[in-house]
Amino acid sequence: MEHVQLLSKTSRILHAVIAFAMVALLAVGIYMEEFEVFALYDIHKAFGAIVLVLAVIRVVWRISKGWPTALGHASKVQLLVAKAIHWILILATVVYPLSGVMMSVGGGHGLSIFGWVVVPENIDAATGEAVALNEMIAGLGHNLHGTLTYFVIGAILLHVVGALKHHMIDKDGTLTRMSPLK
Repeated sequence: MEHVQLLSKTSRILHAVIAFAMVALLAVGIYMEEFEVFALYDIHKAFGAIVLVLAVIRVVWRISKGWPTALGHASKVQLLVAKAIHWILILATVVYPLSGVMMSVGGGHGLSIFGWVVVPENIDAATGEAVALNEMIAGLGHNLHGTLTYFVIGAILLHVVGALKHHMIDKDGTLTRMSPLK
C-alpha cells in the first residue's frame, strides 16, 4: 500500500463521532421502540439533537472542502454506488435527527438537551398530556424517522462493506486516510 494523504483532522473526527453516534442512536432507538423503554427517550433526543448540529457542521465543511477523490481503481458502477451511498449517509445524518426533532417538537413533547430546554413541552394543564403543536409536522417526522431506519441501516452496511473492500482487497488506503487515530 502506498503512502496516502490523510483527510483533515476535522473531517476524520466529524466522520468518526457522527458515525459512532448514528449507530448507537439507531441501536438505542430500535431497543426503545421494541421494548417500550420510555426512560431512554430524553437521552436519545438529546444526543440526536447534538448529532443534528454536528451533521450540519459536517455538511458545510464537506461542501466547503469538496469531496475526497477516490483512491485506487474502480468501475464506473462502483464509483456511482459509492457516491450514492455517501450522499445517502450525509443527507441521513441531517434528515434522520431532524425528523426526530419534528416528531418530538411537533407532537408537543418539546426538546431539551441534558436539562437545557430548547423547546418547552406543550402540556395541557387539565390532563397533563402533551398537546401537539403541529400534528402534520409530528406525523411527517414520525413517518420519516421510522422509514429512514431501514435505509440508514442498509446504507451503513454497504458503506462498511465498501470500506472493508478498499482496505482488505484493494489495499488502497481509503480506510486508513479516514482514521481519527492518526
